[in-house]
Amino acid sequence: MAAEYVTRRKQFKKVRLNWRKSGGARRSLGWIPVNTGAASWKHGQVYHNGHSFKVWDRHGLGRYRFRSASFSEDARGRWYFNVAVEVEAELSPGQGAIGIDLGLKDVATCSNGERLENGRFYRDMESRLARAQRSRNKRRVKAIHAKIKNRRKDALHKFSRRLVDRYGEIHVGDVSPTKLVKTRMAKSVLDAGWGQLKTMLAYKCAHAGIVFKVVDERYTTQACSNCGALPDSRPKGIAGLGMRAWTCSECGVTHDRDVNAARNILAVGHGRPGVGIPAL
Repeated sequence: MAAEYVTRRKQFKKVRLNWRKSGGARRSLGWIPVNTGAASWKHGQVYHNGHSFKVWDRHGLGRYRFRSASFSEDARGRWYFNVAVEVEAELSPGQGAIGIDLGLKDVATCSNGERLENGRFYRDMESRLARAQRSRNKRRVKAIHAKIKNRRKDALHKFSRRLVDRYGEIHVGDVSPTKLVKTRMAKSVLDAGWGQLKTMLAYKCAHAGIVFKVVDERYTTQACSNCGALPDSRPKGIAGLGMRAWTCSECGVTHDRDVNAARNILAVGHGRPGVGIPAL
């Protein structure tokens, strides 16, 4: 329902559907692009190319002029009508700023101490998925994957919406899941959905007129957010991953590891890194 859809479709360069191979091992999911203005809303249905399509309309589509759109099929064989429409921006009443540290124990930890716990959506359904795969029940496998995806998406939508409604600036660390998905932490990384959360925050902030920045998070875990030093007592390397709290040997302040990182991320977003973060 937003122009972000147009950008993402171009970005991922999805191949147009020319034909479908129904008998082979690899079967393309349906995807039919619709040019700008080629679809419209008539008599409670989507009208395109001489045909009318019934859709579940919870957005009041009759109020909008359609831009580019598409019909797409998901892994369970269900079809959706995706459309970009022009809407007036609704400015957020939120004030103040917040920093966000992305992690595995908690998907997101905010500089005010608020957290989004890792829902373990994949791990919670892993045993059911394994049984369905062993029994070669393809329909059940697809249903489980869809449920995992929907649960994760719902949690991220609610969390991102809450932040956008409360704050006028949101700063998040630039951690990337690309390298971590190749390690033994892969399941936790995929469950976290960092990329999806950042995408949601980006387009929601843009629509609400909120400042959104992805900042360099190097040394934000190790630097003291109180005095800015890189003390000897800081978490270091792999051995420091299990250190959830630590006390700065320079100023004596005790930190929660993730909250401290989120506060440093907020400082970097404001252009005032601590004195002990020379690489930023």
